[in-house]
Amino acid sequence: MLKVLFSPAEGKKTGGCESAKELLGSNSARESILNAYNDIVKTKDEEKIKSLFGFKKYSDCEPYVCDIFNSPLMSAIERYDGVAYEYLKFNSLTAKAQEYVKNNTIIFSNLYGPILGGDTIANYKVKQGNCIGDIVPDKFYKDRFTYQLDLLIGDADILDLRAGYYDKFYKVTKPYTTLKFLKGGKTVSHWAKAYRGLVLKAVSEKNINSTDKFMTLEIEGLSIHEINTTKNKTEIVYNIQSN
Repeated sequence: MLKVLFSPAEGKKTGGCESAKELLGSNSARESILNAYNDIVKTKDEEKIKSLFGFKKYSDCEPYVCDIFNSPLMSAIERYDGVAYEYLKFNSLTAKAQEYVKNNTIIFSNLYGPILGGDTIANYKVKQGNCIGDIVPDKFYKDRFTYQLDLLIGDADILDLRAGYYDKFYKVTKPYTTLKFLKGGKTVSHWAKAYRGLVLKAVSEKNINSTDKFMTLEIEGLSIHEINTTKNKTEIVYNIQSN
């Protein structure tokens, strides 16, 4: 099997009607950080909330000021609403491809830590890099969840589509594959998010279950430029083809 490591998004959809479930690893292992987040939100202290969420105006915070333990839930893969998720087009996927994404994508949330695409979460806001009270999210989750992730991934191959920041949450120690995108010979950054979404879409549609199968996958708009292997990391460098 292939496990895909993925980043969250700053933007999120509101609402949700799914049931609570045990999240990847365990809910109890997240209890202290979730409580710390909820305590800040419940203080109604506008300055603390703006600082945590990363907003200048409190009016921008208001959609997220809610008790996350008593809020509507939605699967993580549907909750996030950034560029990568727009290009994934989850709702346009077949039921089989949607199940693939929900079961095989591990998203690294700034609040919930590593979660499966199908894990149900509340609408929340934590600016990337911010502490939650006295808790540093990336260190918190790296310390508590590395072993659980190693067990979950097991013998599966890894396709790491995370932005570099989320390496802090989990260091991959077994062989894995990552991607780089070039446009006109230069590395792209913002549009890399779009192509990560397109790659996850293609992987789910073709039910890719190994790195070897991924290597043969044709992805619209991309051509392989070169493949570099250093220690346990294999980096596939793609050229973005001009229209």
